[in-house]
Amino acid sequence: MDIAERQSPNFNARSGPVSILVLHYTGMDDGAAAIERLCDPKAGVSSHYVVDEDGSVTRLVAEDKRAWHAGAGAWRGETDVNSASVGIEIVNGGHCYGLPAFAQHQIDAVIALSRAIIDRHDIAPSGVIGHSDLAPERKLDPGERFPWRVLAKAGVGVWPQAVNGDRTVRHGPGRGSGDALTKLQGRLRAIGYAEPGQGDYTARTRAVVAAFQRRFRPSAVDGLIDGETARLIEAVESLTR
Repeated sequence: MDIAERQSPNFNARSGPVSILVLHYTGMDDGAAAIERLCDPKAGVSSHYVVDEDGSVTRLVAEDKRAWHAGAGAWRGETDVNSASVGIEIVNGGHCYGLPAFAQHQIDAVIALSRAIIDRHDIAPSGVIGHSDLAPERKLDPGERFPWRVLAKAGVGVWPQAVNGDRTVRHGPGRGSGDALTKLQGRLRAIGYAEPGQGDYTARTRAVVAAFQRRFRPSAVDGLIDGETARLIEAVESLTR
């Protein structure tokens, strides 16, 4: 695919190999504004690639370098996600702009770029994540309207089969604790989420569950573990073993 070049000064050396692909939305007015910020040394942020609304791709940081896109967070035990990942910023206003839809040609470009990155670095399906997966208490991107299911069908990431389960809350503030909750928290940990809790339903647990729902059940993101969410957690965990 054709890739334009615009070098950002915001990078440094990696401390290890790449095992994660992180997808973001830009949350800004347009692609030009996002690229300017990602190349501004005062901003101190960057990504390896930007995919604009028209499907055009710009490389800002070489893949063998550590871009600064993930910030504080963790995935599958890795706490320096910047060193272990390639980051793609997808031009989209996000939550502050009413969650606009992603254009099909933009998603096609994201899929093509992601597949090439996955092949180059042998990234497992469970290593393809959103920014909100690694930082559930800080980030919401790429948001509820990002078509994770479409990407998974194209070989980018994971997606569970349909599950049966109602939306009666089992675990939430003031509801449920103990072994059943501990088991579900263990499944979330096995999927890759950091510190989902153990036995008690904490604010961190709710943030992790909300991040999971934002990706795998975007129609209802409340951070509460109902029957449907519990079955989805089990189904996704089975795909990441």
